[in-house]
Amino acid sequence: MKKTKTSAAAAPRSTTTKPAAAEAPASKPVVAAKAVAASKPVETAKPVAAPKPAEAPKAVAAPKSVEVTKPVEASKPVAAVKRAKSAGPQPTVIQANVDVGFGNSLYVRGEGPGLSWERGVAMDCVRNDLWAHTIEAAAKPIIFKFLVNDETWCTGDDYVVEPGNKITLVPTI
Repeated sequence: MKKTKTSAAAAPRSTTTKPAAAEAPASKPVVAAKAVAASKPVETAKPVAAPKPAEAPKAVAAPKSVEVTKPVEASKPVAAVKRAKSAGPQPTVIQANVDVGFGNSLYVRGEGPGLSWERGVAMDCVRNDLWAHTIEAAAKPIIFKFLVNDETWCTGDDYVVEPGNKITLVPTI
């Protein structure tokens, strides 16, 4: 006779399910969760504040004597602002555009503050062919003439410059 194998799939199934506690092995007891004490209130999550942006450097306080003026209406004419002249006379600048040769200097003699006809004043060499002399406090026109090494006079008439002006000349030596 033939033996037939019975498979588990062919076995009749039970329609009842076992409780979950029954599935745990009997040697391990089931541990219940700890209860929260009733005396402590449950805390809720606090909202997190947004990070503060980096602080800008503090501005310097404005001076206390700041005047606030009202805007001028368009229908009113605005007066022109007059600028006050600076105190004292302006300097007078005398320049000579001449090449006196290497090792030589240019001098000026004349009538005016710091000048005389007997002895010359050395001029400053600005560049190879430009010499300058500044007179600070002239009240009337300055009359002058150039000399090479304070010995050789330039040719021509005397020069004249008004106080507070700048003059550049090309003398003939």
